[in-house]
Amino acid sequence: MRDISRRSVLAAAGTAGLVLATSGVVRADGRLSGGAPAVRIEPTDHGSGKGRVRLALPAPTGPRRIGTTSVHLIDRSRRDPWTSPAAPRELMISLWYPASGSHGCRRAPWLPPAATKVYRRQVGQDLRTPMDNVDFPVTHAWQNAPVEVRRHGHPVILFSPGYNTMRAMGTALVEDLAAHGYLVVTIDHTHEAPVVGFPGGRVELGRNPDRTAALRVRQDDTRFVLNELELLNAGRNPDAGGRRLPRGLRGSLDLSKTGMFGHSIGGDTAAGAMAQDRRILAGADLDGSINGIVADTGLDRPFLLMSNAGHGRYNDPSWVKFWSHLRGWHLELRLRHSGHQTFTDMSPLAQQLEKALPLPPETVAALTESIGTIGADRAVAAERAYLRAFFDLHLRGRDGHLLAGPSRRYPDIEFIH
Repeated sequence: MRDISRRSVLAAAGTAGLVLATSGVVRADGRLSGGAPAVRIEPTDHGSGKGRVRLALPAPTGPRRIGTTSVHLIDRSRRDPWTSPAAPRELMISLWYPASGSHGCRRAPWLPPAATKVYRRQVGQDLRTPMDNVDFPVTHAWQNAPVEVRRHGHPVILFSPGYNTMRAMGTALVEDLAAHGYLVVTIDHTHEAPVVGFPGGRVELGRNPDRTAALRVRQDDTRFVLNELELLNAGRNPDAGGRRLPRGLRGSLDLSKTGMFGHSIGGDTAAGAMAQDRRILAGADLDGSINGIVADTGLDRPFLLMSNAGHGRYNDPSWVKFWSHLRGWHLELRLRHSGHQTFTDMSPLAQQLEKALPLPPETVAALTESIGTIGADRAVAAERAYLRAFFDLHLRGRDGHLLAGPSRRYPDIEFIH
């Protein structure tokens, strides 16, 4: 499938891997239909009449308190193909996990400070609207909180974002999985993501690499991360700078129960990584075409395809081919009234921005095409529920029967046969 984020969003908004769009309708009371987290506009002390816009993500639905930590990894066995002169491949990953407490911890920002500064400038240029008074979200996770101890560890899920997109864009989905007992690992694919923040305030920008080459690099990144997780689980610290890791992390990963999902090319990455690495037992693709040899070979393990309202086997030959070669459990779902970027944090954040900022009409129109018209609360709730049901079934052996057929609780999900 064409990447709508590149075709329509950037046609109106530039080239910074934009994550902001619009969805919903303004009601008479001034709120956006769909009930996205309410944007907060706080008065300043300068008498300018302008306030700070504070964006928010929907709260996780799970019962567990969550923690997060970031880890800087260096793969010295590979050269980064996007740098000159060539240097070892560097990655930033984040771990999201059930936490045993939060005493002395702060809530983690959506992006680290140095990356936030750069990204705010990128988005402001793209939207042609000043972003100086906009604060990106604070997550619901506690920075470096101790990990909740579980006898055999927590099932592990990897997340890969869309092309030219940051790992932070999956936060709304990732936090919810962690709050339900999973340890989720999000991966930034350096020099493809628009901005990646490293320790010490260093920031690496995106270089718009070729997508075919990027997919190969992403799959190598995934296998490397899996190897590093094995070291981490054994009690070693893989962080390049030896930064202290949260208490209780050793032995907290049940790597015998590992899954993976991704958005757009990230879903393509999940399929390809599964074909190459049998450590990944189940995978999900959120609206990404399937490229590479896995479309021809298929998979013998469970795989979920979830698409936006304008995508599916009916118009994506790669899905038809891939589907015909799937030998394990498989299912195709479609989210009604959605766009390609509805599966990212763009959905909740955009509704708040449209209410708070004077976006140019042409930008709003292009972004609306990308996000669809479904309310953010309905979209996020449905995505969370079906992703969790899939991984619960195939990593934990828990069948809540949500995947058996349409649910009146989530009427926006269509089962495709």
